[in-house]
Amino acid sequence: MRRATATALAASLLAGCASFSPDGGMDRVSELTRERAGQGIAPQRSAQQVGQARARVAELLAQPLTPDAAVELALLNNRGLQASFSQLGIAEADLVQAGRLRNPVFGFGRMALGGGAAEIERSVMFDLLGLLTMPAATRVQQRNFEETQFQAAAQAVGLAADTRRAYFAAVAAQETASYLRQVKEAADVSNELARRMLQAGNFNKLAQMREQAFYADATAGLARAQQQAVAERERLTRLLGLSGDQLGYTLPERLPALPPQPSTPHDAEQTAIAMRLDVLAARRATQATASALGLTNATRFIDGLEVGYQNKSETGARRQNGYEVELPIPLFDFGSARSARAEATYMQSVHRLAAVAVNARSEVRESYAAYRTAYELAQHYRDEVVPLRKRISEENLLRYNGMLIGVFELLADAREQVRGVTDYVQALRDFWIAQTDLQTALSGRSPGPAPTLAASPAPAAGTPSAGH
Repeated sequence: MRRATATALAASLLAGCASFSPDGGMDRVSELTRERAGQGIAPQRSAQQVGQARARVAELLAQPLTPDAAVELALLNNRGLQASFSQLGIAEADLVQAGRLRNPVFGFGRMALGGGAAEIERSVMFDLLGLLTMPAATRVQQRNFEETQFQAAAQAVGLAADTRRAYFAAVAAQETASYLRQVKEAADVSNELARRMLQAGNFNKLAQMREQAFYADATAGLARAQQQAVAERERLTRLLGLSGDQLGYTLPERLPALPPQPSTPHDAEQTAIAMRLDVLAARRATQATASALGLTNATRFIDGLEVGYQNKSETGARRQNGYEVELPIPLFDFGSARSARAEATYMQSVHRLAAVAVNARSEVRESYAAYRTAYELAQHYRDEVVPLRKRISEENLLRYNGMLIGVFELLADAREQVRGVTDYVQALRDFWIAQTDLQTALSGRSPGPAPTLAASPAPAAGTPSAGH
């Protein structure tokens, strides 16, 4: 028995060697995020790393933001994301705990026998069942830890996708407000000209009221567009985690140009099954549940076993040495409830994995269809609508110079040209958001409901613009 006790002590010491990793699992999360979002996650576990992150944030804010810079900024500075990484520390703590044997229990008892005599009992008990099941328990927690890593990476990739969507929406709203500001200025000029011509007797009252009504509509449209620009910028600001003097960051004046050709993913559905983080997390969860089911079945009848050294001494008598074993007797509970619960949990995990896989395939197909439609619409506006409006405007300008049409007809045509430009801005925004959704559906997680591809409300008036 001394040999068994010594073995248990050695195992206990070895189990105590289980320790935390230097990176807390973040290196793997950063690698998964970089593969899917193009940007990794810089660790912020020390004062030096926090200082480096702040310096990088200041460097990014010193110049107009690009989509990639916005993603990097969000991954560095979003406090909600940093808070969510605490779950990774909890999972690692469970993993380390699974690799450590439960502390031994020391027992001591003293009984007075009278006449100054006493009986003393001493014991040291070790969790033998915990030692025997430690490898299986560690494997369960290892898979749980890996699942948590996938979930943490999915949150980071989701933040990156949300940041890209908010970035494109903010730039488009800013650009649209700029065009509608031109509309309002032109409407102001048209309204003033109509008022003066009415006073001079060269314009009828109905035509003047139409110009005045258009000016009122243009003023309201500009106010709504400016508020939308503020709302979209604030949404982006929240995702970037900015405050105080950081709020003065600069966005570019225009959205990125449309690519020459749309991309065509190869084996998109298979790529999603192999790369999507929600699929990988569900798969790890199923594997962990299967391991836990095996562990539950292995300990169904015996869920506790402790063994240890014991000695007993009595006044005036020789000390007695021996051992003690504690084993629960499965008299009332044969473990059937625990086993049934584990099996039900496993089947739940299997069905959840199947559902995630089915949804992933469907979301890839839907996202790709939305992406191609958005590309074709933006291309149509770029190659057909905007150039056609520009040619019409140039022709009407020639007619105006030849005194074939008046100034109000020329302004009315300019309104239509601005309508085509603003519709192209919205179509281009929808394309970049659809591309973000497609990339997220391929390798990140569920992109959410597909956006509705619709043109923005057309402005009522405007001036010719340089175009996009």
